[in-house]
Amino acid sequence: MKLGFFGINIGPCAMPDTLSAVARSAEDAGFDSLWTGEHVVLPDPQAPPSPVPPETPFLDPAVALTWAAAATKTIKLATGIVILPQRNPLVLAKEFASLDVLSGGRMILGVASGYLTKEFEALGIPFADRGPRTDEYIDAIRQIWGARTPKFEGQFVSFSGIDAQPRPAQTPLPPIVIGGQSPPAYRRSVSRGNGWYGFGLDLEGTKTCLDGLAEARKNVERPADLGELEITITPPPGMSSDDLRRYEELGVDRLVPIGFLGGLDDMKRLIEDTASIF
Repeated sequence: MKLGFFGINIGPCAMPDTLSAVARSAEDAGFDSLWTGEHVVLPDPQAPPSPVPPETPFLDPAVALTWAAAATKTIKLATGIVILPQRNPLVLAKEFASLDVLSGGRMILGVASGYLTKEFEALGIPFADRGPRTDEYIDAIRQIWGARTPKFEGQFVSFSGIDAQPRPAQTPLPPIVIGGQSPPAYRRSVSRGNGWYGFGLDLEGTKTCLDGLAEARKNVERPADLGELEITITPPPGMSSDDLRRYEELGVDRLVPIGFLGGLDDMKRLIEDTASIF
């Protein structure tokens, strides 16, 4: 099973030297990927379901992963996730195509529709249509990345008679991973995702989500060019080695433990301990 590190842009990893050192440690330990989180803004004061205090350092995912790319050679660089309806899809496509080129084709774009109403309000984005926006923006990004003459006509974004360089280094296209633990997210994963990402899921929660994906497969056609749906999970902190192995038995392809805890030595120790299990 593949291993990733979650939180390369959060908390202590938001410091440049720490980010670089953690990225190199994960690569040296055999981790396959580094994952960012994202919140453009956070509610102040913190209130559920906001995940962390508002003063938590959060680097922009594209910037943090570009810094990590410069410090590493082979490890993949993933967003877990970008809140897609809050972004202009053409600007986002440009940013992450640039990251893919600069990293030599190591980028994974993870996206989801978001859940903090306060964040959407601050950015002036309607919360109610975040699902349709997410679907449409995924399609628009793939069009601008891959079409010889990009053209798209949608409810929220339309373009034609344009081009955008650079195109991603990966061919045919970089993978897009869908986050979320709801029937719309499952359907989106089946119909549009190269992979699905579940955050903070214990074994029982993972099984529930995998059942949801299986149900979505019965009702949603999966394009053949997307290949098999790769399953990535971030487990809760403190899972035992036996528990971690059981994720693989459930059909999980990659585990991405939360890693941005403590100081640099603590994070390096977590990387080494996790790698030793597998």
